[in-house]
Amino acid sequence: MKQDYTRLAFVLIISVFFGLIFGNVFLFLSMSLLLYVLWQIRVLNNLLQWIKNGKSQEPPDVSGLNDEILNQYENLKIRHKKRKKKLTSYLKGFKETTQALPDAIIVLGENNEIEWANSKAELYLGINHSLDKGQRINNLIRHPNLANFLNQKKKSFFGTERSLDLISHINSDLHLEIRLVSFGKTGRLLVARDITKIHKINKMRSDFIANASHELRTPLTVISGYLESFEDEFSEKELIEEGRRVTKMRTQAERMRRLIEDLLNLSSLETNEEPRHTEPVKIPDIITNIINEARAISGIVSHKFNTELDDELWMKGDRGQIYSAISNIVFNAVQHTPDLGNITIKWCLINNEGVLEVIDTGEGISPENIPRITERFFRVDSGRSREKGGTGLGLAIVKHILVNHKSRLEVESTLGKGSVFRFRIPNSLIIQKDIIDNIKPVIVEFIKN
Repeated sequence: MKQDYTRLAFVLIISVFFGLIFGNVFLFLSMSLLLYVLWQIRVLNNLLQWIKNGKSQEPPDVSGLNDEILNQYENLKIRHKKRKKKLTSYLKGFKETTQALPDAIIVLGENNEIEWANSKAELYLGINHSLDKGQRINNLIRHPNLANFLNQKKKSFFGTERSLDLISHINSDLHLEIRLVSFGKTGRLLVARDITKIHKINKMRSDFIANASHELRTPLTVISGYLESFEDEFSEKELIEEGRRVTKMRTQAERMRRLIEDLLNLSSLETNEEPRHTEPVKIPDIITNIINEARAISGIVSHKFNTELDDELWMKGDRGQIYSAISNIVFNAVQHTPDLGNITIKWCLINNEGVLEVIDTGEGISPENIPRITERFFRVDSGRSREKGGTGLGLAIVKHILVNHKSRLEVESTLGKGSVFRFRIPNSLIIQKDIIDNIKPVIVEFIKN
């Protein structure tokens, strides 16, 4: 830098000296500065050419500021080379690691195009990195559930990460669990895990529960029948002394019957991922019937029921399953709400989703227990739940029914203040009453013909 100032000062002094001798200082200054600028341009051009073709020619002989620029460029070049070597090492390690993983790993771009895939991706999904790079995964795996999974936002029970169970299109015996992990601004990582063994074990468990429940139901019916006849045969005095034992046995037999029915129901829901029967279901009528049943369950306990129902809002689905899901939630609120407590049921349309809320002023649930309440046989208070006749399967049944209807469950609760159980029904299953009125004549005409 100092050398450049010295050089410029020398040029200016020489120009002024000769300008004074020849009587034209301005002319000599202008010519000297022009020559100096042209010389600097030539030096910078040589520097630029060397930067473009640095490996094929020697660096230019420069000094001053240009020499400093040249040195900084050389330092940047060395740092870049080291960084590139390190990144190459990281990339190589990443590829080796992902190749060793037992899961299929596919890196997807903004439009679901394949950017990279490991060897397991070809084994599980038939995707070859070298052949399929740049193609959209939807075009290679034509499965509607996968297309919806890739396009939808993450939605799941209690905010956990969503996943998709899929049968491999290249091997029908291979069951896969698909997960998506976002990274960067637009990148996503698709992970496909082989869950064939888990699927087989779950099927064996489901078959065992179904078969065992069927086998237990017949002898239990016989036992209940005999207990009922014994109770009828007791005299008034005997009923006081011995009848209590029989009554307790009948109560436990009835509890076992409900447990078997819930196990069979849960097994059926797990086996069938889609509702068996789909029809327009009038939710307000179902809620009214369930409230009448709930009042009977309350018995001497007095609960106040409040409703806010949109009579023109229906939904499409399996009526039996929907009835079971709503009744489980309402009866659960009745069992865990003390005398004179309030139970509010709302059914309305919010943000193009059907929303059903059951709000109680009961015991509430602690935050650490909320994620587990849909597990089989999980009870927040096992002792009190058994006293009230609960089987511990009600909310597990609710979860599976909602999954079968592409819906989800949300739970909000505060200990000592109550709980809110919320169903969110997708717009694709929502039916407005005016649509029903329009298609009803068509249905009637179809039945007549």
